[in-house]
Amino acid sequence: MRTVADLRVKIFADGADLPGIVKLYANPVIKGFTTNPTLMRKSGVTDYAAFARQVLAAVPDRPVSFEVFADEFGEMERQAREIASWGPNVNVKIPVTTTKGGFCGPVIQRLSSAGIAVNVTAIMTLDQVRQVTACLAARTPAIVSVFAGRIADTGRDPVPLMAEAVDILKAKPKAELIWASPRELLNIFQADDIGCHIITVTHDVLAKLTLVGKDLAAYSLETVEMFHRDAQAAGFSIASQPARAAG
Repeated sequence: MRTVADLRVKIFADGADLPGIVKLYANPVIKGFTTNPTLMRKSGVTDYAAFARQVLAAVPDRPVSFEVFADEFGEMERQAREIASWGPNVNVKIPVTTTKGGFCGPVIQRLSSAGIAVNVTAIMTLDQVRQVTACLAARTPAIVSVFAGRIADTGRDPVPLMAEAVDILKAKPKAELIWASPRELLNIFQADDIGCHIITVTHDVLAKLTLVGKDLAAYSLETVEMFHRDAQAAGFSIASQPARAAG
């Protein structure tokens, strides 16, 4: 059984809980951070720029991704350039399409050509991976985020798709593939097996890292003990029923 120290894939923490981000920054296993408007809203963030600057003050030396939320190319590019100006470790997240399904390639190409490190997000098909890869400047670092977890939610095995995405991205050596939206800790090891560069992991899944390599017999016993303890704490009882008279 491999350990976390054996992994080549970089683990990025995905979330918008500032105290959680600060805590995870102290863990050298965490190599970067990502967030998005949905996570920010769930965490109660009301001032996007102020929150981003708080995160960057807490994480000055590891990659951090912040997303544009405009739906029109001109405003999308303006937001992207502003976000990029917040720090040298910022990756600007650009959705692969607009809400109307239009490919954001022109924006991706202009930003990448200008030396801005983009993180193209919400990708779920290999055609999208190919389109995005073609838009990236060879000299500019970039991230391509494929939502493997959401692909798995549709009943499809994401592993073959992710393995092919790794091969497609070889055309742009400075681009890295993210296994996004993982659903379980096993996904970290699957991403590592296929040579994926990065995996984004939510704080609740990261909490399971301590279980890696755990003795399964001991884990079985702990589970039995948990069921027994909780039944007692709940005061459960099963009364014997009077025997029914024959006939």
